[in-house]
Amino acid sequence: MNTKILKLLNKDARMTVTDIATVVGLSEVEVQKEIEEMEKAGLIRGYKAVIDWENIDKNSVSAIIELKVTPKVGYGFEEIAEKIAKYPQVESVYLMSGVYDLSVVVKGDSFHDVAQFVAKELSTIESVTSTATHFVLRRYKEFNLTLGTTDVDERGNFSL
Repeated sequence: MNTKILKLLNKDARMTVTDIATVVGLSEVEVQKEIEEMEKAGLIRGYKAVIDWENIDKNSVSAIIELKVTPKVGYGFEEIAEKIAKYPQVESVYLMSGVYDLSVVVKGDSFHDVAQFVAKELSTIESVTSTATHFVLRRYKEFNLTLGTTDVDERGNFSL
């Protein structure tokens, strides 16, 4: 496993095998073989474009949901995390340390859609003991890429 290749692909998945070979000092054949082996081993799970959806779909809404859950004996948090991950609204699920157990990133067409999803789906799961919803108001950086424009915050300055 060549972590230099992984870091380069993580930074820019569109980087060519030729360019990667030049940077890491291997032949193109060696780089291609390394990438194929890492894909086969599941180290590389896919390639994804980072889209600035806020500039495309002004009506979509994202939220970060904190979940406190009671893990099931013998399964821990795995069973509940896998169940939550299957919902199409769910973009990410993370096991957390601290005051809550799972962090769930959800996307919907409106604040109401996300709120309904939390109320009717997430909060009704047997192991979920509480939820806290935080709506994303603006993304500034995602996957190590700066997003958005340099528009000034329209709320202005405020001080007491």
